Amino acid sequence: MLKEKLKDYNIILASGSPRRQQFFKDLDIDFTIILKSVDEVYPKELKETEITDYLADLKSKAFTNLSDKDILITSDTIVWLNNKALGKPKNDKEAFNMLSALSGKTHKVITSISIKTNLFQKMINDVTKVSFKQLSDEEIEYYIKKYKPFDKAGAYGIQEWIGFIGIDKIEGSYFNVVGLPVHKLYKTLMNLS
Repeated sequence: MLKEKLKDYNIILASGSPRRQQFFKDLDIDFTIILKSVDEVYPKELKETEITDYLADLKSKAFTNLSDKDILITSDTIVWLNNKALGKPKNDKEAFNMLSALSGKTHKVITSISIKTNLFQKMINDVTKVSFKQLSDEEIEYYIKKYKPFDKAGAYGIQEWIGFIGIDKIEGSYFNVVGLPVHKLYKTLMNLS
């Protein structure tokens, strides 16, 4: 269905995330991956979806010469805890500190997607609440050592070991936590005129 709808377009996914790329394959969308280097810095006064909207838009601005048949998709995900954003950890210590902060608490996973053509840009976002059990230092250290979650916002992947043993409850889209609110992306692409 969606493949037929998009058959006359070139879908460009500007994401190095293997999880996002897999979602596109699973949606049966033909797409090209094009990555551009963007300094992901946002104004400090932004909060929650304002941050992810800003960063998804910033990533889209790196593409200046879209053709009439191109649909560019950029995205950004953050973990929001205690009124601040957790990005991707740079090392073991940052990952440990992030997971320790998430332990025993509920946080938000926020993803924004920019869908851009020569004629328009649509921004969609989604928020999922995730509750962690109290994690032991040993559990956190094991996870970091074995899974090296340095490419993941908040230093964890819900689809990995830490998600199996550590998450008590989620409210909202599971797939948003993995990296893309696929249901909203599908609906938006299906409704493109």
